Amino acid sequence: MPDRRTKPDAKRGGGLLGIGLDANDGHKRVTTGDNFLLVGGSEETHERMTDVVMRMNEKLKRQGRSYRELSKNEFEELANDALE
Repeated sequence: MPDRRTKPDAKRGGGLLGIGLDANDGHKRVTTGDNFLLVGGSEETHERMTDVVMRMNEKLKRQGRSYRELSKNEFEELANDALE
């Protein structure tokens, strides 16, 4: 069994999972990209989730960072900025 105290494999984790629960039109929406997986939601909700995650990814890329490098406070700030 792997030692959890060691640095995790770079291919695992460090991304976002978005789940929309307001779909009632029968569509199954799934969007994947670098560091994220978005599922469900109405067309409007899914589009909004995609927009926010893309903004977050773009900002991280400009900074040369990844989600796994962020502190909780840095993640919250990044998310809040993307929601504006």
